[in-house]
Amino acid sequence: MADTVTIRTDSETEHALDVLTRDGSSRSVAIRAAVLEAALRKERAAALRRAVLRMPLGEPDGIDIAAELSRSREDER
Repeated sequence: MADTVTIRTDSETEHALDVLTRDGSSRSVAIRAAVLEAALRKERAAALRRAVLRMPLGEPDGIDIAAELSRSREDER
């Protein structure tokens, strides 16, 4: 059984609903589609983050970037 959800809209939300219903879709259909799309985007973003975190970083090259930057900025002091 489907639940009913009530939302309070503001002018920005009303405008978005107007845009989403221009094709004749009902507000209910537009809201359902928007919620599903938002959830899919979040799931894809989380999957992408997990994939990036699993990427191998390779072997260290022995270069200490912090030390290199510090040496290159000694003239600025």
